[in-house]
Amino acid sequence: MALTENCRTYQTPKDSGCAQSCSSDVVELNVGGQVYYTRHATLTSVPNSLLGRLFSSKKDISNDLAQDIKGRYFIDRDGFLFRYVLDYLRDKNVVLPDYFPEKGRLKREAEFFQLPELVKILTPDDYIHGDFDEASQGSDQRLFPASYLDARDRRYGFITVGYKSSCAFGRETDPKARGIPKIFICGRVGLAKEVFGDTLNDSRDPDRPAERYTSQFYLKFRHLERAFDMLAESGFHIVACNSSLTTSPHNRHNDDRYWSNNTEYVFYRERERERERERERGFRANADVENSLKYSSQGY
Repeated sequence: MALTENCRTYQTPKDSGCAQSCSSDVVELNVGGQVYYTRHATLTSVPNSLLGRLFSSKKDISNDLAQDIKGRYFIDRDGFLFRYVLDYLRDKNVVLPDYFPEKGRLKREAEFFQLPELVKILTPDDYIHGDFDEASQGSDQRLFPASYLDARDRRYGFITVGYKSSCAFGRETDPKARGIPKIFICGRVGLAKEVFGDTLNDSRDPDRPAERYTSQFYLKFRHLERAFDMLAESGFHIVACNSSLTTSPHNRHNDDRYWSNNTEYVFYRERERERERERERGFRANADVENSLKYSSQGY
């Protein structure tokens, strides 16, 4: 637990001038300005980790760790995330809260402290992220066990194709004057990259992991039909569509108007399990029809 008060390691009367008493099993740490105290056995519970080696009884850690002005051992890392490192050292497991936005940074801390099993727990391959709008949910990254979805089911999902175009019309407007249309892609990053590959421009959101969602990608070409062909070839089919047309004055001295068209097409690819069930239903339906025809031909 992080402390806000200036707690000190318990000191024996004979060694009251030493901030970290060698005879005490309690160790006090200053991690990035946050004060923790824990048992020596906790810090050394993973012997091959960085902390396990630093606090090994076989060596003098005063040569390896700096101390703050109050004599606490100082570790220049993220003080907030260190609580989860301590939780793992205590229980060999870690439970993260809902709406936890720091999973990537915590993984980096686990790598620094050389805790490979904790790194595995925090690796995206082991967990699926539920992702919501960052502005309203605080970059939610709730974790679900890998068993929550079958590996085949991770390829299902929705992709929204947004098409935006604009132009100006009026007596004094060049009829050829048009804004450059743009095709936006929204959905899970891994699905978008699977479908559109090198034709996808991710410069607005380049570092987002494959299992998370984005609304910042757009395509390098301007033909909707090409995007539809790529989605169809990847097994997607359209499930919804909506469009809006807005206008505003283009020139206040005449009747010229600026028109903007926004259209969204929603595509969906089914889970493999859903497709298998649909095929099974189709097979059963065909078998029922064949049996009916056979019985009819025999006069039943």
